[in-house]
Amino acid sequence: MAENNQNAGAGNVPPKPKPAAPGAAKPAAPGAPKPAAPAAAKPAAAQGGVYKPPVERADPNPFKDAKVSPVAAWFQERFYVLEPVIAYLKKKEVPKHRLSFWYYFGGLTLFFFMIQVLTGLLLLQYYKPTGSEAFSSFVFIQKEVPFGWLIRQIHAWSANLMVGMAFIHMFSTFFMKSYRKPRELMWVSGFVLLVLSLGFGFTGYLLPWNELAFFATQVGTEVPKVMPGGAILVDILRGGEEVSPETLTRMFSLHVVLLPGLLLLVLTAHLMLVQVLGTSAPIGYKESGMIKGYEKFFPTFLAKDAIGWLLGFGLLVYLSAVFPWEIGVQADPLGSAPVGIKPEWYFWAQFQLLKDFTFEGGELFAIILFTIGAVVWGAVPFLDRKASKEEKSPMFTILGLLVLAFLIINTYRVYAEYSAL
Repeated sequence: MAENNQNAGAGNVPPKPKPAAPGAAKPAAPGAPKPAAPAAAKPAAAQGGVYKPPVERADPNPFKDAKVSPVAAWFQERFYVLEPVIAYLKKKEVPKHRLSFWYYFGGLTLFFFMIQVLTGLLLLQYYKPTGSEAFSSFVFIQKEVPFGWLIRQIHAWSANLMVGMAFIHMFSTFFMKSYRKPRELMWVSGFVLLVLSLGFGFTGYLLPWNELAFFATQVGTEVPKVMPGGAILVDILRGGEEVSPETLTRMFSLHVVLLPGLLLLVLTAHLMLVQVLGTSAPIGYKESGMIKGYEKFFPTFLAKDAIGWLLGFGLLVYLSAVFPWEIGVQADPLGSAPVGIKPEWYFWAQFQLLKDFTFEGGELFAIILFTIGAVVWGAVPFLDRKASKEEKSPMFTILGLLVLAFLIINTYRVYAEYSAL
């Protein structure tokens, strides 16, 4: 009985809690806040044990939220890759000093080249590059096509002005030593552009197929024969042993296909170098305080460049209307050469030197001199070590003056001789 009472009393007592397992969490005290949920587990490591977080890519069009007009926004959405270029042009600056005037001749050269391309495309609509039709199509453009005479005169005069501006730009760059480091390739590409421009003049001279152009081309293509292997070059240019309608076709293809393609490639590289490297000031100007300040390339300098283009176009139209180039007489391959045959004015200095070297082997010696001179002139940035160190180099200044004097004096000699005929 007593035993039963003991068991009954024991049944009323709550059972003792079992001891917690080692390492198990203790129960929270009454009223204590509940423990936070365990953090989410990290994603499983990629095979190989390397965790790769998600890649955050930049917005492809960071200028989409810029506040601009609807029209500008339309173009901006499609050509947003040009925004950094425009921003760079806005930051680019051009130094102002007493010789800043010479900077504009590079832009004028480019302007006259664009005129060449535009007028050349218009002339191509009527010109026929064959021996039987070249001269008649040339006369048809001059006399029958509305404003054809003006387009032809502008094309002829812009070619001469382009070469003239290129020479001025080259010598101004040379004397300001703008070829010095890091602009060596800018000088080399500019020199190549000048050579290609002279090639334009030489190949385009024959296209009217008149008497003067025919015999001048005959004389000009005869010169390389004195060089070793020169006869092969002459055959390639002429398409045979003599100047013929085949020569006209070859000159036409060089003039409108090969040379423009090469020039556009080199011109693109040259303009990119100009934009990346900027405009150079003469040696010592910055240190001596001769730079009066800087002006923004866009739009300030570009606007002044445009004014120069307008003045150049006015001069071009004036020369075309007041001093037109003659049509001449149709070429006769069997006829005799007229008196006064000479190349274009930008070849007169070399032409006169060939005439001066009348001794045996004189022509070959003159060609060797031209070749060495061209190589040295193109390599001037790599030879003028003083200019690369921002030091004055009077020896190269004297070299430039001698080359300029040679060109001016010999050109005048040809002019004086042939103007008296």
